[in-house]
Amino acid sequence: MYYLNFKPEQDKDWQALAQAYTAETGVPVTVVTAASGNYETTLTSEISKSNPPTLFQVNGPVGLENWKDYCYDFTGTEILGELTSDNYALKDGDAVLGIAYVVESYGLIVNKTLLQKAGYTVEDIQSFADLKKVAEDITARKAELGFAAFTSAGMDGSSDWRFKTHLANLPIYFEYQADNIGTTKAIKGTYLDNYKAIFDLYINNSTCEPSALAGKTGDDSRNEFLAGEAVFYQNGSWEYSQLTGENAFTDEDLAMIPIYIGVGDEAKQGLCTGTENYWCINKDAKPEDIQATLDFITWCVTSETGTKAMAEDMGFVIPFKNAQESENLFVRQDAEYLAAGKVPVSWNFPTMPSENWKNELGSALTSYAAGMGSWDDVVKAFVDGWASEYALLG
Repeated sequence: MYYLNFKPEQDKDWQALAQAYTAETGVPVTVVTAASGNYETTLTSEISKSNPPTLFQVNGPVGLENWKDYCYDFTGTEILGELTSDNYALKDGDAVLGIAYVVESYGLIVNKTLLQKAGYTVEDIQSFADLKKVAEDITARKAELGFAAFTSAGMDGSSDWRFKTHLANLPIYFEYQADNIGTTKAIKGTYLDNYKAIFDLYINNSTCEPSALAGKTGDDSRNEFLAGEAVFYQNGSWEYSQLTGENAFTDEDLAMIPIYIGVGDEAKQGLCTGTENYWCINKDAKPEDIQATLDFITWCVTSETGTKAMAEDMGFVIPFKNAQESENLFVRQDAEYLAAGKVPVSWNFPTMPSENWKNELGSALTSYAAGMGSWDDVVKAFVDGWASEYALLG
């Protein structure tokens, strides 16, 4: 079987798990990982080859529309019965064409030690106003403190998804909440002023000038955080293994707090928690390869080896009955937020109309940060681009 992996940060973990499965069963497993931000392009190229992926992923209902003609129906399979909820089954009519394999959280990762050096604790940040006050105070004392508030909001393809997708989820979420909807073909942009406010806070209180962001990468941002150059780093629970371990942070050093944008009851806001990761099996593969793929992913979510690797090595919360408890600090903090009655911000970016919409938004954000474009261009890409891309979907 051949798995086209979506997550570069877990490449080595998937390679190791594939080798473990082959050692146990004798069945060869190939894992190829697409470069960050290039999954759709890579899948389009690979699916037409003589040995296409037998296992790939889509990001939700919109992604499924592009690939449903290639998707095998999981109805009646063992792995479908292992899901903890039908909510994690991605359907087209009665057919189950995708299965969620990980639930994740993202927010602002905090270097608590640096925050304390600046005279604050995470308890001091309970709203956008609090975050703005702390960030701007750190910037005012940057030379004295020796660090910035935020890591670089890199707009290179390895990093821009954090802002054109994950950060953009916040105004979408609050608009959906206000309008009591779960998707729309015509986003209004009700909270784009708040989107501007948080993006401005990032780029004006950072390790670099806004004009430099076009060339900053995901690695740059992570390495700045690891080097103690910034207090806050927008990213998710998947980053835990990259930030901890030998010569890195301990759990005592870190926390994850919600991304506040000044909307709603912020005292009750939790982390952004959800999934855009659905396994799909290539229905055009040979029957024996389809079965081999089903066997592999079922083993991943039921066996001790598989569930341990997904929990401990990958830091995943998997929505399956045999899931092991993750040691991931950020996963545990999400559970603590829930236990405290905080409301998670759902992942609504699977309703974004297309990759092109994200790319146009990312381009507008990059130009805005560089001082070469206006915020009106961002609003146009967000609102008008949403409508035009949905119109293409029919």
